[in-house]
Amino acid sequence: MSEPPAQSQPYPGRTGDMTPEPHDEMRGYTGSGRLAGRRALITGGDSGIGRAVAVAFAKEGADVAITYLEEDGDARHTRELVEREGRRCLTLGGDLAEERHCREVVEHTARELGGLDVLVLHHGTQTPVEDVREIDEAQLRRTFDVNVLSLFWTVQQSLDHLGPGSAIVVTGSINGLRGNKTLIDYSASKAAAMGLSMSLAQNLMDRGIRVNCVAPGPVWTPLIPATFDSERVEGFGGQSPMGRPAQPDEIAPSYVFFASGSLSSYYSGQTLVPAGGEIHPG
Repeated sequence: MSEPPAQSQPYPGRTGDMTPEPHDEMRGYTGSGRLAGRRALITGGDSGIGRAVAVAFAKEGADVAITYLEEDGDARHTRELVEREGRRCLTLGGDLAEERHCREVVEHTARELGGLDVLVLHHGTQTPVEDVREIDEAQLRRTFDVNVLSLFWTVQQSLDHLGPGSAIVVTGSINGLRGNKTLIDYSASKAAAMGLSMSLAQNLMDRGIRVNCVAPGPVWTPLIPATFDSERVEGFGGQSPMGRPAQPDEIAPSYVFFASGSLSSYYSGQTLVPAGGEIHPG
C-alpha cells in the first residue's frame, strides 16, 4: 500500500473508519490443512493482524476464539469471515487487563471448542508521548497490565489445556527490539513480552509446548489512527526500507508458520521480524 493520508479516530479504533481500509481478510490465501482439527485462542483477534490470523487459521482448518475490547462490529465481521470457511468462531469481549477475564476466556474457549491447542497472544495498547514525564502511574500500569501481566495470566490458565504439540505465539514489536522515542512504555512492555516468550520456550520445552514470537514493524491497523495524531498517521510506515507499512495479510503467515507443527516443529524461543527490510539487533 502507499503511505496513508492524515486521519484519526477514537480509541480503540474501527476498521471501517480507516482510509484506506486495511487488507486483513486473507482473500488470496489458500490453506492446506496445516491446522486441521486444532483449536486456537487469538487475543485481539477482531481486526488488523489478529483478524488476518483468525481467517488464515480457519483456512488451515482450525476452529478459533477471538478476544476483543469493545469493537463488536469488527468482531462480528471476523466471526463471519471464519464461518465462511466452515469453521467455528467464538467472540469474547472484555478487558484483558483484568486477571479474571484472562482466565475466563481460556476456560470458555476450551469448554466451547473442546480443548485448546494454539494460543496467540496478540492484544496490546499504546499511548505515544513527547516527554517521558507525561507517563503517569495510570498509563504505565495500564500499558503493562494489558501488554505484559495479561500474558502471564493467560498462559498460566492455558497450561491446564495445552499439551505436547501445542504452540504459543506472542506478538512482540520492532519497538521492543530497538525502542521508540515516543512509544516509551509500550516499547518497554514489548521488550518484556519478547523476553517472556524466550523464557517460556525454555520452561515449557519438557511439556512439548513450543513458544515463539512475531515482532512486526509498521502495520496498517486500527490502532494506528486510534493512538497517533493525524499528522503522524500521514505517511505512516514510510520510514521502513520498503517505504510503506505492511498490510495485516502480509504478517499473518508468520503466525501460521509458528502454529503449525509440520512447518516449525524445530522452532522454539525464536522471533520472526516482518519489518519491511529493517535490520534489527535481535
